[in-house]
Amino acid sequence: MKLTVRKMAHIALGAALLAVFSQISIPVGPVPINLALLAVFAMGAVLPKWEAVIATLLYLALGAAGLPIFSGFNGGFGALAGPTGGYLIGYLPAAYLAGVLCRKTQSYKNYILGMVLGLVVCYLLGTIWYIISMGTGIWQALWSCVFPFLPGDAVKIALAAYIGIRMKKEIC
Repeated sequence: MKLTVRKMAHIALGAALLAVFSQISIPVGPVPINLALLAVFAMGAVLPKWEAVIATLLYLALGAAGLPIFSGFNGGFGALAGPTGGYLIGYLPAAYLAGVLCRKTQSYKNYILGMVLGLVVCYLLGTIWYIISMGTGIWQALWSCVFPFLPGDAVKIALAAYIGIRMKKEIC
């Protein structure tokens, strides 16, 4: 992929959007409810898949370097190594999967499918890491980190798919 000024601007704006949406959060236990996945899915829907992935990687690198851009104005490598680090890393395959399937057609069904698959992988990576880092069982992790988030994530997916279909022609 040849990086043009336009692509670099897309990547920078995507990372900035993700940083801002991460701060719109409600702290509820070990994993906060925030709008980060809405940004990840919107990037996957609107940007070419590798631009969405690189923007997400840039966000993770800046946060790991210490910028307070993760939810709750957290930053540093400790945030990635902490209980929610697996979910943060899960943003990468979520952006990729959303981007891959959103490229197939302008079908709302494909957009939803890509985002649902991305969410499943994000939940899988995040929940496994949460279990390892917190020493909990699978059911405790699911009840703490997955089940309460499903309704909100369904809304985020529907909204991101709508945004993607409406904006794709304008952005790319």
